[in-house]
Amino acid sequence: MKEYTPSSPEVGSPAPVAPAPAAKPLRAAPRSRAGWIWLVVLTLAAIAAYYEWPKLSGAAGGASSNATAAKAGGGRGFGGPVPVVVVKAVRGSIGEYVTGLGNVTPLYTVTVKSRVDGELMQIHYNEGDIVQKGAPLIEIDPRPYEAALVQAEGALLRDQALLANAKVDLDRYDGLLKQNAIPEQQYATQQALVAQDEGLVKLDQGQIDSAKVNLVYCHIGSPITGRLGLRLVDPGNIVHAADTTGLLVVAQIQPISVIFTIAEDQVPPVLERYRAGEKLPVEAWDRDQTHKLATGTLVTLDNEIDPTTGTLRVRANFPNTNNALFPNQFVYGRLLLQEKHGITLIPTATIQRTTTTTYVYLVKPDATVTVRDIALGTTEGEESQVTSGLEPGDEVVMTGVDKLTEGAKVKAQLPVPAVRAGSGRQQTQPKPSGNASGGRNQGEKMR
Repeated sequence: MKEYTPSSPEVGSPAPVAPAPAAKPLRAAPRSRAGWIWLVVLTLAAIAAYYEWPKLSGAAGGASSNATAAKAGGGRGFGGPVPVVVVKAVRGSIGEYVTGLGNVTPLYTVTVKSRVDGELMQIHYNEGDIVQKGAPLIEIDPRPYEAALVQAEGALLRDQALLANAKVDLDRYDGLLKQNAIPEQQYATQQALVAQDEGLVKLDQGQIDSAKVNLVYCHIGSPITGRLGLRLVDPGNIVHAADTTGLLVVAQIQPISVIFTIAEDQVPPVLERYRAGEKLPVEAWDRDQTHKLATGTLVTLDNEIDPTTGTLRVRANFPNTNNALFPNQFVYGRLLLQEKHGITLIPTATIQRTTTTTYVYLVKPDATVTVRDIALGTTEGEESQVTSGLEPGDEVVMTGVDKLTEGAKVKAQLPVPAVRAGSGRQQTQPKPSGNASGGRNQGEKMR
């Protein structure tokens, strides 16, 4: 029997299986995948660090700056004193107005029409002219009415001759009747003939007067002093007295009126002053209420309140010497009820409101602010009356209130008045306030 040795296998016997070569590939694959994973992780970390590093460094720098600013500002906030614009409460005057929307209405508006039939021959005006009362405007063909006048005058002469003859016969019959030479009936008939001829003479005279009136109507003049509108009928057209449309329109513009409405709860004070005989001034403003157009006087009030709107119509007259008011123009009428003098005024923009209170931010001498409750009176445009809570000379914050809290330190500036072109009102530009920034300026000088 032969011994088996691995180094000497017999011919024909199966070869033994070697496990080592098969095990090596199984261990090499996991090591390769792990290396790739770590490489991807390191790459992503490098990219993240590249993009996040500026943010982290900026945040650190901002925190350092805020800390430095907080130390410089005395520890009252990260940004130091809050920059604001302040204004001073002043003593002045304000008007109490009643305002309503209305339109410009001419005192007289006339549509010129023809009162005779005929051809429109010529016109003596230019559209838009301002004409005086009686100025010639239109000529209508007068020839038919001239002929009618001649006929009426001829009929008058004929009937006057018949009347004269009848009167002569009546005188003769009167003498014969006294002599009993004629019957009384013949004398009475002659009396009737004389009366009939007298009636014909009067009728002819009426025809003459009618023809003369028609001739006057052929020459149309301006019925009032005012501005002419656009021409409605051209020369050469046949016009009739029964036409519904006119030839042109004349509107009086000097003086002119404005009819506007006021609320019914504002009627009693207006009516009280009107009945007392006061001449209440009225201002006419454009629709944007930025430009005053004219100043006039209240004339009258309507006799009833409109129940659908709860308003009353009032009329004010304006001289309108500069033609600033135009018929049917929409304007705001501002009726001055009274003028208040010697009161405390602040800009309306400084007023802050909650559901229960009205307040302002008052700047104290130490350049800090405090919340001050106030009571308001009349508000007119950009100014408001303060009845309690402030005194003239107090400084209140107008711009920058959204960043303020009680006791916050501020760096205040006063507005510098500047005239706005074309409006007549004033704008404001900030300038340093000695009260609010004086403490800080002194501290800077000490440093």
